[in-house]
Amino acid sequence: MKNDKLFAEFPEVSTQQWEQAIEKDLKGADYEKKLIWKTIENFNVKPYYRQDDLKDLDYLQTNPDQIPYVRGHHEKNNDWEIRADMDCADIKTQNAVALQDLDRGVNSVGFDASLVQTENDLEQLFDGIYPQYIRVNFIKAKDYEALLKIFVQYLKNKNIDPATVKGSINFDPYCYALTNGKFWGEVKSNMDTAARIMQFAKDNLPMFKTITVNGNIFGNAGSSISQQLGFTLACANEYMYNMVERGIKAEDCAERMMIVFDTGSTYFMEIAKIRAARLLWSAVAGQYSKEEKAAKIFIHTEDTVYNKTVFDAYVNMLRTTTETMSAAIAGADSITVKPFDTAFKHSDEFSRRIAVNQQILLKEESYLDKIVDPAAGSYYIETLTNNIAEKAWEYFLETERKGGYEQAIRENYIQDTVLATENQRAKDIAKRKTVIVGTNQYPNITEQDVNIEKQDCKDSNDSQEFKTLTPLRAAQPFEKLRIDVIKSQKKPKVYNLLYGNLAMRNARQGFSTNFFGVAGYQIISKPVDDIIQGCKEALEEKPDILVLCSSDEEYAEFVKQALPEVKGKIKHIIVAGNPEDSLKEEFNALGVTGYINVRTNALEALTAYNNDLLG
Repeated sequence: MKNDKLFAEFPEVSTQQWEQAIEKDLKGADYEKKLIWKTIENFNVKPYYRQDDLKDLDYLQTNPDQIPYVRGHHEKNNDWEIRADMDCADIKTQNAVALQDLDRGVNSVGFDASLVQTENDLEQLFDGIYPQYIRVNFIKAKDYEALLKIFVQYLKNKNIDPATVKGSINFDPYCYALTNGKFWGEVKSNMDTAARIMQFAKDNLPMFKTITVNGNIFGNAGSSISQQLGFTLACANEYMYNMVERGIKAEDCAERMMIVFDTGSTYFMEIAKIRAARLLWSAVAGQYSKEEKAAKIFIHTEDTVYNKTVFDAYVNMLRTTTETMSAAIAGADSITVKPFDTAFKHSDEFSRRIAVNQQILLKEESYLDKIVDPAAGSYYIETLTNNIAEKAWEYFLETERKGGYEQAIRENYIQDTVLATENQRAKDIAKRKTVIVGTNQYPNITEQDVNIEKQDCKDSNDSQEFKTLTPLRAAQPFEKLRIDVIKSQKKPKVYNLLYGNLAMRNARQGFSTNFFGVAGYQIISKPVDDIIQGCKEALEEKPDILVLCSSDEEYAEFVKQALPEVKGKIKHIIVAGNPEDSLKEEFNALGVTGYINVRTNALEALTAYNNDLLG
């Protein structure tokens, strides 16, 4: 039986027929508003995709491990390295923690080498660890060039061939500039150092990555995915150009360069981002060399800082799981899962074990490492890959038009572009258009306190020459509301008074509970049949805020009866909902002080209540 007869009895359905069926189901509703997703990437996502959407994508004809490497670097599997990074500088502590992580299945370790000065320091750092069997990543150091020389000598003294050791150093002068507002010395000197280190690695540590392009700085600062990709590629291109200018072959440079992305919560778009990164890097590298290995790039990912929370912190495990799945399905070469509590404390044995286990489970129980390019052929993901690539390329080209990456930094083009996007994202979070579960929506109102050991802060630098990009946590403004309540020891009390239509009063009671629960207020809810008696019972609780919860049709009666009983006795009297303007005028005259609904800017409103009630 031929394959072309397999579905012969099923008639082909055209796109026009699909659209007609959708229009019928919508019953006159606006197609664009109901079904089109307006992304922050500045392109629209349709409700469905068909094979016709892929007809112009040439790369779909390639196999895995073939240029342009959209489908990854593996022919027979989708394996990746499980990496764990140390979050302290103490050498002995790092050694102990690394040994635990290695026993659990880690095969790549990020060491803080800022205190490593001698071979004896390396002896302590690697006590019981065999560098030739793992990937060694030095994520911090005072002098990477000196560190690599010490490391090579250490390996030789241990009778370990340096050529067999895989690893990387986090040498990235452009990242330093963006986070500090100035370059470390002269850019030319930095590039000269990068070239020397790269040549040293080629001669002594040929499997070491000596330039790390920290694209995660953009995502952690609130950029869009296409901005992160476009600016990261511009940075990598600038390094490539400078290395080639200094006599290093493009393929040798690409072989010793690593890109780091953060992965966020937009699951399918994060898959598409990494695939698009390989597509675009292949195009960039092809301008320097026709060697296939120049078009390959090592991609490391880590879960984003931007969406992690202090309150309801276990939700962070769900976030990092889906983020890791995105990276794995997209074919990342190595992945770091940060411990779920890293937003507010130094990780402990439990949180580190969970972080490692997440990757182990995705490999050993979900088998995500067994299937080459599992996203291949998905009309949706392939279209997203192309859309993100096109938008990222626009940012790449604009950066080049500015005179290159360095000049774009000095002119604040990159910083201003990212900050404008983050401002828009912050507004959506403040209005709860974007939901951070457990923080700006669906809070755990039984959670009383959290032990915060680490602060989100950055020292000011008076010598900054240009703007900086700082890792942000989008939840922080909402968390501050709740922390201020905890510190004040004056927990405001909210009384939800429910009347009338059961479905509507319960819905609005739930909305009010979520709304004020975000700030950690005490919530009391009670349904009543007798409005006046219900008001008397509410007054006995001495609430700071009374929320009237009912249906739109019943609010006129509810407000008219309730307000004379409570006006002047409760500071804030609020209607849950958004009545017509004429009713609002009437309600305001009776003594209603405010309204809460889906259009309310929750952050602004709760900040005002905090300022008024906490003193």
